[in-house]
Amino acid sequence: MSIVLGAIADDFTGATDLANNLVRAGMRCIQTIGVPDHDLDADDVDAVVVALKSRSCPAEQAVNDSLSALAWLQAQGARQLFFKYCSTFDSTPAGNIGPVADALIDRLGASQTVMVPAFPINGRSVYQGHLFVDDRLLNDSGMQHHPLTPMRDADLVRVLARQTPHPVGLLAHATLAQGTEAAQARLAELQHEGIRHVICDTLDDNDLSVLAETLADLPLVTGGSGLGQTLPGVYRQRGWLAPVDDAGRLDAPDGAALVLSGSCSRATRGQVEHFLHGHEGFALDPLALAEGDAQIEEALVFARQRLSETTPVLIHASAPPERVEQAQQRLGAAQAGELVERAMVRLARELVGDGVGRLVVAGGETAGAVVSALGVTELRIGEQIDPGVPWTQTQVAGREAPLSLALKSGNFGGVDFFTRAFAVLGPGATS
Repeated sequence: MSIVLGAIADDFTGATDLANNLVRAGMRCIQTIGVPDHDLDADDVDAVVVALKSRSCPAEQAVNDSLSALAWLQAQGARQLFFKYCSTFDSTPAGNIGPVADALIDRLGASQTVMVPAFPINGRSVYQGHLFVDDRLLNDSGMQHHPLTPMRDADLVRVLARQTPHPVGLLAHATLAQGTEAAQARLAELQHEGIRHVICDTLDDNDLSVLAETLADLPLVTGGSGLGQTLPGVYRQRGWLAPVDDAGRLDAPDGAALVLSGSCSRATRGQVEHFLHGHEGFALDPLALAEGDAQIEEALVFARQRLSETTPVLIHASAPPERVEQAQQRLGAAQAGELVERAMVRLARELVGDGVGRLVVAGGETAGAVVSALGVTELRIGEQIDPGVPWTQTQVAGREAPLSLALKSGNFGGVDFFTRAFAVLGPGATS
């Protein structure tokens, strides 16, 4: 079979974020966890998003994994390729956005690609090459405190120039406002000047629509999930995509409700605080986890005493920056993160085995660890909870009914996300 869009995402929640927008725009979409070892066997799929864990790993590994995903997507007949990274453009100082984009361009034999990280509905916009989160520059948005990929520079042209030996340019809003023809002409000028990477200003959804029309014929586009809202409409206009009414249909949910939160982002901390106003929660501490498994055992007892199909249980390691810094100083940043991931993995395995059938996981690294531990290889994308976060379903060993799973990027979702998610999913199966 052939698919219209093949995407490579650098983390699991980001993959779901893009897949969510594609489904809402009418594309039937599957997300794979890693590169599959077999061809697609479904004939009702328009787009596939391959989820990697390549945002903060060594650049060589990120490049190799991304090229493997590209080869598989090409074998599925993908018409256009999409390299998906976070709408906050977060990466290590040396990559991995630049190295992966360069490798994909080289393998495709292309000469230029674009960078469109903006997601206006979630408050991510780009103006004069500078990335804003709501009304704050990226480096003043809380992202400067990210424990793995702190972002201390909002100038994306400058950020990307540190990650690639090739020239980086800008498609400014003044040009974009003139429409598709002007934008295409400017890209052609930049290509003639030898500019390989083009950061695109984007202030609102109208800009995303112009960009979709401008970029639909490029072999490779890169960016956040915002373009997933507008590219499907262009595909449909060109006859590449048939109309679909139920792109996000899932089976009735089944089982108890659980939230696992490993994110320490500002948004997730607010969601945890909101949840705890009316519900109980259990807080994990990396320093306690370093002493052994006693705190994990306590968390399991806490959850098992409260699991039900009506009231979600929360277990979290979300903490303010000063507490995160204290743990990292004592344990090291990598060790602190690994301890939390290890705890979340065990909790997910045992509690899904105990009957959890509706699971929300907050934080890209946590989500990656949990889905890998559960043996998840494929997700069917369903209804949106909040912009960028849908429900999904997957089969896991030991469960007859599908597991309903929501993977939330740390920075996404309204303050009431952890309670509202289960209302969106609806009542469970009756049989």
